[in-house]
Amino acid sequence: MHLGLDWVPHFTSVINWTLRLGLGLLKQVKPISTPWLAIIDHSIDIGTKKALVVLRVKVDALSQRGSAIKLEDCECIGLNVCERVNGDSIALDLEAIFNQAGRPNAIIKDGDYTLQKGVRLWSAKQETEIPVIADIGHSMATALKKQFEQTAAYKCFTALLTQGASRMRQTELAFLIPPKLRSKGRFQSISTLGKWADKILDVFAVQGRAQKGSLLDKLRSALPGFLLLKPFIKRFAITTQVVAEVMGILKNKGLDPISYERCYQLSETLPKNSKVKKHLQKWLQQHLDIQAQLGDLPLLVSSDIIESLFGNFKHIIERSPQADMNRTTLLIPALCGHLDKEVISQAINQARHNDLEMWEKSSIPYTVRKKRKAFFNNIESQKSGNV
Repeated sequence: MHLGLDWVPHFTSVINWTLRLGLGLLKQVKPISTPWLAIIDHSIDIGTKKALVVLRVKVDALSQRGSAIKLEDCECIGLNVCERVNGDSIALDLEAIFNQAGRPNAIIKDGDYTLQKGVRLWSAKQETEIPVIADIGHSMATALKKQFEQTAAYKCFTALLTQGASRMRQTELAFLIPPKLRSKGRFQSISTLGKWADKILDVFAVQGRAQKGSLLDKLRSALPGFLLLKPFIKRFAITTQVVAEVMGILKNKGLDPISYERCYQLSETLPKNSKVKKHLQKWLQQHLDIQAQLGDLPLLVSSDIIESLFGNFKHIIERSPQADMNRTTLLIPALCGHLDKEVISQAINQARHNDLEMWEKSSIPYTVRKKRKAFFNNIESQKSGNV
């Protein structure tokens, strides 16, 4: 955006303006008459702290865009940096945030126990019950985990892939290495592994011996016993692909009677005793009831947008040699919403530099840099005999 300046500001000035923008956006949060949803989540740990973030998304945002929402469709209405969190602290934070922003028509969150408890404690104080939407991605990941994680076939399958990946790495087979299994939340993106395994089965479906020294011969050597797991792999691939298709529909179209019917039909393609099938059908019915309760518009059922927000923020602060949750956390509100010249000007005018310093003192009691500086100052004082 053209700032209308005939001089080039110092980079520290730009940083301070941006942080003032974030603080100003938080200060001007107020209730709105349009029905809206709150998306809540904790960021990943950065340094020794994490941030509780609450986003406001209008109920009609999904239908207005016609696809998955973007950060410009959201408003950050709450930001709290903390070192230790529990249900009681989250309930207090939500009370303060919703006292300023007004009560949401529903809350979207993942399955984190602490968040669940905090929302429950806050809801218990409300006159009317606030519907809670369980994020579809985390819900399906939980179902997939329950169905597969403890089975012998899955353990054998993942062990084979780990060993195979080490054999294929830095060889001519490297382009066929299986998708990396995440150590945390691996079932949230496991459909890519199911798709890969199904394609490898097709590659192996060649009659007779492979020509010695060929890529197929080397691939079979890297993944010995892969075909013995074919029944499991087929079941695993079909299940993960159905889940991926369901999530694609719900994340882009939302949940309404039409998308409900499409997703239910997809679930019927799964085996009768499938835990994922039962979990999905139960989730669909529960959330269709919430959709009907809120009106006719498709219901937003994904908290992916807040994960995207955290990803953008993490990408920015990782440029620092000492990644820490400090006042740069105020970038989070500035990454949301439709920021035109008028919005930016109004927000910055509401947050002076002194306000920025006061917010930092009250919200960020210490940072890694401040602790390091205090530590070395104390050492120097001891050496000089001043302590």
